[in-house]
Amino acid sequence: MVVLSRIYTRTGDAGDTALGNGARVAKHSLRVTAYGTVDELNATLGMARLHATGEIDGQLSAIQNDLFDLGADLCRPDMDRDAEADYPPLRMAESQTARLEREIDAMNARLEPLRSFVLPGGSALASHLHLCRTVCRRAERKTVELAAMEQVNPAAVTYLNRLSDWFFVASRIANDDGRADVLWIPGANR
Repeated sequence: MVVLSRIYTRTGDAGDTALGNGARVAKHSLRVTAYGTVDELNATLGMARLHATGEIDGQLSAIQNDLFDLGADLCRPDMDRDAEADYPPLRMAESQTARLEREIDAMNARLEPLRSFVLPGGSALASHLHLCRTVCRRAERKTVELAAMEQVNPAAVTYLNRLSDWFFVASRIANDDGRADVLWIPGANR
């Protein structure tokens, strides 16, 4: 259980912060940037949820919880020491990505195939989901960059890759099952 009785600690006033294993790193470190971008995605998703109802709101709620799991995973390096940790770290699981894939497949079954690229827009929810998609892609790029230099749970990278697809398909659902998609017209303004 998390208990926060005090919000500020002053321990980061010099520009460093603690990772989940207690190690102190610069706030601009790639690991902090990766999980900070996941946190930004979660906040962006909170804005999208203002426009969501029903089943999609429930799915977005589950994704928000997953994103906290993902942040917890990314803030805890040294995966090879997981077994000896006092508190086993929370790691992303393949089942979380599998759930996204099932949801993508179910949503996509309702849609006509695309014959053009989709511009971000349409309904308020679709527009916010497109923003979530682009922030998700940035979080994925930062996490992949981190994984090229340090150990990262491969399930974390896979989850982010699939999640951006989820946001794209969900944005089409939010646009009246794709009927209100804003389509790109190549060279339309030449």
